[in-house]
Amino acid sequence: MWSRRLVLGVLVLPLALLVFGDGPASRAPETERATGPRPPRGLPQPALVSRRDWHADEKLVREGPHYTGAARAVFVHHTGNPNDYDCADAPALIRAVQRDHIRQDGWDDIGYNFLVDRCGTIYEGRAGGVGRAVLGAHTKGFNVDTVGIAAIGNFGEGVAVPKPMLDALVELAAWKLRPGADPLGSVDLISTNDESRFDEGQVAGLHVISGHRDSFETRCPGDALYALLPELRERAAKLRATVPGHSAAARLRPSL
Repeated sequence: MWSRRLVLGVLVLPLALLVFGDGPASRAPETERATGPRPPRGLPQPALVSRRDWHADEKLVREGPHYTGAARAVFVHHTGNPNDYDCADAPALIRAVQRDHIRQDGWDDIGYNFLVDRCGTIYEGRAGGVGRAVLGAHTKGFNVDTVGIAAIGNFGEGVAVPKPMLDALVELAAWKLRPGADPLGSVDLISTNDESRFDEGQVAGLHVISGHRDSFETRCPGDALYALLPELRERAAKLRATVPGHSAAARLRPSL
């Protein structure tokens, strides 16, 4: 019988093949780096596991957080792990992602802003405050004014996406988008990196809730999860419609 340590090693191995698609964060304007904007009150913060509770290795972190504008878009990812992990092992898997992003990719910290396991538990990702607009390193060319959420698992064609996971993705996306953003709508974002699907400086028209593949040459977040993005958008829009100022009718005009 395999030891617990060996099993975890097998689970985290596929991460090395997935993380290359994410890019280093672009720096926010100097005036936004110190504190970052806090989103207005609206939907309640979902229950989540803090970095302290999943035992993030803060000694590995190379630099403190930077901040950007409130989220105009959400990018959905998957981590590439096998899907049969025990949810009790999710913190160990997340620590492996953090190590890979820092040691292999040379980033300051874990790239994703949040991660969600198959049991629907939400985890704080990159440090800086879950209620604030932390600049991540999740979507090459499009880290500014966006949020990156990674589903822990591998959701290729024919793989069932657990309902608790999808429920958590809906709740998290609805909460993190800035007031007035329409989950059913589109947004114009400016690419900051030629290695994305769009040249640096090019305006990209993307879904407010997009998959990683929409902006980068990758299969992430997997065909199965990508196929559920229309449902995710609809459910997030309905949830936001319950809060004044967050519905599509109050949509903010995008500024470039």
